[in-house]
Amino acid sequence: MSFSSPLSTKDAASKLKVDLIENGIGTQALHETVVAMRANRRAGTHSTKTKATVAGSGKKPWRQKGTGNARSGYKSSPVWSGGGVVFGPHPRDYSKKTNKAVKQLALRKAISSRINAGEVFLIEPITLAKPKTKDLVAKLKGGLEKKTTALLVIEELDNNLYLASRNHPHLITVTGDQVNAEQVLLCDKIFITDGALGKISARLQK
Repeated sequence: MSFSSPLSTKDAASKLKVDLIENGIGTQALHETVVAMRANRRAGTHSTKTKATVAGSGKKPWRQKGTGNARSGYKSSPVWSGGGVVFGPHPRDYSKKTNKAVKQLALRKAISSRINAGEVFLIEPITLAKPKTKDLVAKLKGGLEKKTTALLVIEELDNNLYLASRNHPHLITVTGDQVNAEQVLLCDKIFITDGALGKISARLQK
């Protein structure tokens, strides 16, 4: 299986049945979508204690005057070791909403930019008799060079292909109806089957 010839812009447009974006259109939509995806993965469980919640007595540590020490009203003061934290992080929801039209434009922009850059390769459907990573690498001979990250977009993910692909540290495997704009931008090369292109086309035309 050879990947010397990237998918041409003309062939991609005919298979996707949509015009590829060749200018700055969709850049903002792509930015907003990727930012939202990454924000939605944040747990938001970070938490610090303020001077009101840190453990300790509210008793004044020493009298106001005459000790030679600086004035202090309580042991949980933020200026002391073990005291509260000023303006520290607290649990919050980082999720952002992105409407369907913006996501659709973002995916179209991401795919267009990778196709225009000559980094998308059309391949035949991959079938594996056994769930072995080395067999999958052999099928993608010439496509997975050392330290090169790759995105494999297929029509349907069977169990053997899933088990074989999840072990590879530089390969992401996803179906055409699940691939997103962030994944398209993330990898150095994109390998996609004709059936997966059809599923992406259906998503872009809704």
